[in-house]
Amino acid sequence: MKISVRLRFAVACGVVFLLTGGLLLAVVALIVRQTLEPRSGLQQPGFIGVGGGPYMPWQHEYKVAQNRVAQVRRVYQADAVKNVLTVGAAALAGGTVVAAGCGWRAARWTLLPLRPMTASARRIAQTHDLTGRISYEGRDEEVRELADTVDAILGRLARSFDGQRRFIANASHELRTPLTINRTLVDVAVRRPDASEDVRRLGESLLVVNTRHERLIDGLLALAEGEQAVLDPRPFDLSDVVEHVLDLAAQEADEQRVTVHRLLDPAPTAGEPVLVERLVQNLVENAVRHNQADGQVWVSTRQRADRVELVVANSGLPVPPYEIETIFEPFRRLHGDRLRSNRGSGLGLSIVRVVAEAHGGAVAATPREEGGLTVTVELPREGA
Repeated sequence: MKISVRLRFAVACGVVFLLTGGLLLAVVALIVRQTLEPRSGLQQPGFIGVGGGPYMPWQHEYKVAQNRVAQVRRVYQADAVKNVLTVGAAALAGGTVVAAGCGWRAARWTLLPLRPMTASARRIAQTHDLTGRISYEGRDEEVRELADTVDAILGRLARSFDGQRRFIANASHELRTPLTINRTLVDVAVRRPDASEDVRRLGESLLVVNTRHERLIDGLLALAEGEQAVLDPRPFDLSDVVEHVLDLAAQEADEQRVTVHRLLDPAPTAGEPVLVERLVQNLVENAVRHNQADGQVWVSTRQRADRVELVVANSGLPVPPYEIETIFEPFRRLHGDRLRSNRGSGLGLSIVRVVAEAHGGAVAATPREEGGLTVTVELPREGA
């Protein structure tokens, strides 16, 4: 349960008033009680008279009158202290409510300058426009200092992303050029009159792979240029993508002697299908390659109220819980298996996390008690 700053401030004002008022009421009650205590002179016989004359010390009526005075004094003292506490407690309760209400109003007035700042920051976060600024012009020095600090951070981020975009533009050209050359060479080789049937089939397969790589690069570049946000999401069924990836990975799974179990329920989502295909491909390849002989892989898709889930689990070596977070870092592997491994480059799960977050989703991994890993990817459900 979230408690706003305004509510905390109001409660704090009420508590402070309650504690201060309670202490003050206790002091007043103590003073009243001490004031009504009998003084030493009030117990002398000369102050107790009946019928116009004083009682003498040897008279029996003197003792009766003295006890009566003491009884009356105790009753009066108790009634006075009780009235002070009763009326004071009621006033304290009312004052606490009033203090909390005043604190609520004062908090609203104090936090009022933060509202335009919050609106500006939310607009920048939603539009991914780092050129926007809060530009606070009020007189509040603390709030103005905070706004200026946030603007300075936005400025540094804008310069950083501008440099990143320039790098991506150059990298885009460098990555597309060899793929274009490869496509041209393969296309020429396939169209040669003396090309054999095997060469034609191999060339067609290479063209399909080359086209997929080109689309993947375009998608990754668009993802980076869009500040890790999918700008043009398209609806598709996650189960179709998973089924396609599993069909492609069937041969490798057979070579690794790994059995793949699939339970694919419809899971409509929206995004960039090429990137999601790469996400699924990385998960399936990791589950197959980081496995054991006669191992198992379980792949399932399902939909929730507003999310769709992809779960990939595999058998294998036990995974320490403290290593779970590190496997999502670039070039990090489990069990000390790093760059020289023939199982990949160590970027698979890093790309999985980036793609999932770019689609507004999340990824989490948990170790299996029998060994291996369970990776769960959540993506927004299409239309939710």
